[in-house]
Amino acid sequence: MARRCELTGKGVMVGNNVSHANNKTKRRFLPNLVDVTLISDALERRVRLRIAAAALRTVEHRGGLDKFLIKAKDDELSERMVRLKREVVASGRTPGATDPAAAAANG
Repeated sequence: MARRCELTGKGVMVGNNVSHANNKTKRRFLPNLVDVTLISDALERRVRLRIAAAALRTVEHRGGLDKFLIKAKDDELSERMVRLKREVVASGRTPGATDPAAAAANG
């Protein structure tokens, strides 16, 4: 399993441990990945993801998985998430969009 966020593409970085004597040894900075299950309102199903904690905060801030996917660029997303994004858009129930019949009835 890759140590990469499925939504943001955040992955492992490399750097140095620097001692008091200024000795440098290589180290890895791992992303804070968490296993979560998010709900797609447009598809009416749950989706299991392995994403960074920061990405989870961003999903909540944007108003859910569907809105996050619609706003995200395809090159940042994993192949699996690009397919899910296409399903969400194809479902026709994109979040934030008003139903034309309901809009006509309201005024």
